[in-house]
Amino acid sequence: MARQTPLHALHRELGAKMVDFAGWDMPLYYGSQLEEHLRVRECAGMFDVSHMTVLDVTGTQARRFLRHLLANDVARLHPGQALYGCMLDERGGVLDDLIAYWLDEGHYRLVLNAATRDKDLAWIERQCRDFEVAVAERRESALIAVQGPQARERVHAVLEASGDAAGARTAAALKPFHAAEIATGFVARTGYTGEDGYEILLPAEAAPDFWRALYNAGVAPAGLGARDTLRLEAGMALYGAEMDETVLPLEAGLAWTVAWEGPDGTPRDFIGRAALAARRTDPALRRQVGLVLEGRGVPRSGQAVQVDGASVGEITSGGFSPCMKQGIALARVRGAAFERAQVLIRGKAVPARVVKPPFVRHGKVLV
Repeated sequence: MARQTPLHALHRELGAKMVDFAGWDMPLYYGSQLEEHLRVRECAGMFDVSHMTVLDVTGTQARRFLRHLLANDVARLHPGQALYGCMLDERGGVLDDLIAYWLDEGHYRLVLNAATRDKDLAWIERQCRDFEVAVAERRESALIAVQGPQARERVHAVLEASGDAAGARTAAALKPFHAAEIATGFVARTGYTGEDGYEILLPAEAAPDFWRALYNAGVAPAGLGARDTLRLEAGMALYGAEMDETVLPLEAGLAWTVAWEGPDGTPRDFIGRAALAARRTDPALRRQVGLVLEGRGVPRSGQAVQVDGASVGEITSGGFSPCMKQGIALARVRGAAFERAQVLIRGKAVPARVVKPPFVRHGKVLV
């Protein structure tokens, strides 16, 4: 039986179309996926992301352990700051992508994907045996993402109305990729849509009332469908599509998340470094590009990308952009740089323009 988040009954009450996602019963949409997408771009929407894996890593060697575990460097963080990065295997393949927060001395928080939970936990448990750390999953919590140009002010209003005026002020002062503990829970100025907003971790029993308060404040519920089209427009990678154990971060548009040196300029070691270093300047490395279709059709994962009739790669994520009103895609390709390509859709080569993602950020078309 699929697992249920603390907000499951509310999704049903709101008429959501529920689907199985990584073993969870999750809302795909509540009515119109297109309307949910545009609501986030133009106003504010909220997502139940309580299926994500939240881990607290504590101990005197927590920083040392995470510097070993992650390709990005938590030594770059200040208290209350977050970073995005990848957890690699010894071959440099991506086991998962995640956000790491430094909460306090000896206390970090990781938010990982739901579909990779069991694999991630087994890997982390194995890797932490030589370090003085404790790893605890926050299974008693719910996680709500509120995104859009009006998301922050509506969250502030809900916090104030609930009696957490101090939390509202703390949230309002947060810079992007910063977080803080407030009376309501844990609020982070992060997201997965290309819009501003928060991700809020709070006790499971408090989540339904908080969701209702957001709904009454004009924040529209949005499902997995809109979440995927929003992240695609924002050029954000999806685990299992743009990356997995067979893909190096250098091939997935994530080279910027690999910290080869520490803050002091000293070369640092981490799991997978040797494998990445051996391929760092390899001209045969594939690369991630964006494609904007110039003909009719919707690109989909697995479709071939061609240049002058020769295959150069394939689509990793594709779909129809509600903001651009045309097909867009992320693709992994090889060979020399090119400005135009074709996507093979149902046997027809559809012309496409090669661009550098993101396609849309903060409601604006960028390509």
